[in-house]
Amino acid sequence: MLTIGIVQQGAWDTPLESMPLAAGYLRATLLADPDLAGAVDVRIHNFRGGVPLIRMAATLFARPAPDVLAFSVLGWNYRAFGSLAETYKQLRPDGCVVFGGNHVAYQADRVLREHPAVDVVVNGEGEATFRELTRALLNGGHAEGLAEVAGLSFRSPDGGVRTTADRDRLTDLDAIASPFLTGALPLADATGRFRYDVALMETNRGCPYKCSFCYWGGAVGQRVRAFSRERLAAELDCFGFHQVQTVVLCDANFGLLAGDEEFVEDLIHTRERRGYPRALETSWAKNKSDRFHRIVRDLRRHGFQSSFTLALQSLSDSALTGMRRRNMRLNDWEALAAWLAREGLDCYAELIWGAPGETVESFLAGYDRLAENVSRIVVYPMLLLPNTGYATERDRHGLVTVRGEHDDFEYVLSSDGAGLAEHLAMQRFMYFARVLGEHQFLRHVWTPARVIAGVRQSELIRSLDAWLEAADDPEVNAFARDVPPVAESAAVTAGLRRLYTIPALDRALADWWSTTLVPRFPPGWRAFAAELYEFERCSRPRYLAPGDPVPAGWTLRRGEHPPAYVSTPVGFVHDVPAVLADLRRGVVRAPVPCPTAMEFEAPVGFYDQCDNHETAVHFVARPRVVPPPADDHRPRAAGPTVASGAAVAPG
Repeated sequence: MLTIGIVQQGAWDTPLESMPLAAGYLRATLLADPDLAGAVDVRIHNFRGGVPLIRMAATLFARPAPDVLAFSVLGWNYRAFGSLAETYKQLRPDGCVVFGGNHVAYQADRVLREHPAVDVVVNGEGEATFRELTRALLNGGHAEGLAEVAGLSFRSPDGGVRTTADRDRLTDLDAIASPFLTGALPLADATGRFRYDVALMETNRGCPYKCSFCYWGGAVGQRVRAFSRERLAAELDCFGFHQVQTVVLCDANFGLLAGDEEFVEDLIHTRERRGYPRALETSWAKNKSDRFHRIVRDLRRHGFQSSFTLALQSLSDSALTGMRRRNMRLNDWEALAAWLAREGLDCYAELIWGAPGETVESFLAGYDRLAENVSRIVVYPMLLLPNTGYATERDRHGLVTVRGEHDDFEYVLSSDGAGLAEHLAMQRFMYFARVLGEHQFLRHVWTPARVIAGVRQSELIRSLDAWLEAADDPEVNAFARDVPPVAESAAVTAGLRRLYTIPALDRALADWWSTTLVPRFPPGWRAFAAELYEFERCSRPRYLAPGDPVPAGWTLRRGEHPPAYVSTPVGFVHDVPAVLADLRRGVVRAPVPCPTAMEFEAPVGFYDQCDNHETAVHFVARPRVVPPPADDHRPRAAGPTVASGAAVAPG
């Protein structure tokens, strides 16, 4: 019996595990092979993103070390997995260590040099290659045997690196056993509840584009191949049975294929039968066709939560040319954003800071232009990923990088568009843009500040940064001082959690708003602006760790699906939602006092989803106007209406 351990670690330090889909595919592939099923014992070891190396080692090696230890490697776990491989070899000098995944594929020279404990690197799609590698190891695992396995690099007896022929990509994806339908990947915890933060699944593989920054599973520039409708429908039914709240697709361009409409039909039917899933998140097709519009309308009509992405990455022609994205129809994005707003759907945009050809001025101009049209902007630091066009042409673009302190990503510190000092200043801006905008700690203040007070979103962010830096409170000053030099995700979510848990920071933001921003509103708007921030506070998700008491002024309503925290009625001088709705329609209506009481309802579970902006948005508190007493016949006030020329988005 050959014992095999497959190790995976999520990116985020979330209370719930991330689904180890890659490990599940590998285990399902081996157990579905009739020649291997009885000859191997395969175990998955899945770790959350924040689990320390020592704890991973203690957990992994509490049992006798397996004959084969395989790691699903990405930039965030490359170093830790190299250390675990070193420990493993001390316990099992005769064992075999396998590295696979995007970060190490076709990088064997570097990987085997930096990690002497690693024996084999898998290049390309892993399922068939890992199955054949397992077969070779059962037969003795000598170099001649490994040389017959396509898609490998391995350490030869003379110490060199030997790479076999590339393996053709699978054309029939149903040949890969489903980790869900076979039971290879456990879905329930000890209490029978779904054990992961979200359910990950693929409906297809491949991407027809060749963006310079991307290496989507090594499938860039490839024909898209799809799983069958029957298989996907069965997997959705499995998720419905386990009451999965959110399905996240690992597709590069959902909405590109005709079968994507069929998938949505089956998703809807699953919810009608099972009550779940209730949300769908994905990377949408870059060019939005009529099919995309039909899918969006179907999801909305059936009450699915979903975020619709404008994966623009830049609005600079120079940067888009270097990205090989200049001619995408997606770049005609404003009409699409307007259509989504008319449909009442959440739309967010993606930008990358630090791409070649991008300057500080072009980036901020694009950021503020997007802020006029979308509810939030996700900003990623430019990473130089292995096997990408930028990585092979770094000298031509003047790229200077540094590898992360806790990960193996190359962060861009200088390019032909901006020097080192500009990059470091923009990393600080990006940190606050991600905490406040991407993760929506601020949601409602952006549009009134821009349309009424004339404060652009980038200006507002920089204003708050300056205010926090000048604060006297030691906790506030520490928060400003601790802004990392690179706005990577772990630091961003750590800062976000501090905002939700340190009262001094909440007070500092309220003081900043009332002292710095409210005076910039016209006199007739200042009373509204003054209470706008209180509305912002009430609208945030409820951040409660397991065991925390329900906060004062809120009750837990368990009869809801999902259960929710509900506030006692909160009184406002103005009908804040109505004023915001007017601004979103591009209409400026002078605010007239209209005493309004509202209760806010926030779904339970934000603590577990806080790190993921795509799913966290499902937990914001929604206001509901509380009707006045039956004998209250006060007329609703309305002010003069003026059509605004500004394009106003949800904010």
